[in-house]
Amino acid sequence: MNLIRRILLTASFILACSAMAQEAPKQTLCPLMVDDEIDLEEFVVFKGVKVFMCCGSCKEMWDKNPEYFAVVCQEQAPQLKAVASKEIKPLKQLFCPVYADVRVHPKSLSIEHEGRTIYFSKKRAVSRFKANPKKYLKNLP
Repeated sequence: MNLIRRILLTASFILACSAMAQEAPKQTLCPLMVDDEIDLEEFVVFKGVKVFMCCGSCKEMWDKNPEYFAVVCQEQAPQLKAVASKEIKPLKQLFCPVYADVRVHPKSLSIEHEGRTIYFSKKRAVSRFKANPKKYLKNLP
């Protein structure tokens, strides 16, 4: 009787895992550098969910504001939908105006320009923006 119970429990577990795997869309793009494909060796675990990145720099960036990124990165990492906060509101500006495929967050470097706060992915982006703001303003919402 115990053997039959264990076999049934194991079979149920395997079927449940199989069903979950089929329902979850596969992540192929980095959630932070959204034009880059993921590297299966570069990932973070957020609230029990594995989120793949393209590189170690993205893992470091994720660690600066994981709760926020879990909210705004669901298109590239659909597995985050189950664990992302419902209370965090995304910024209007989601990407750096200079490196337009790189996400920004409320703790990113920022400057005031013409009465608005503009966020950047790194220091070099700030200096490039200041040198030619007109070139990059078109990349802002």
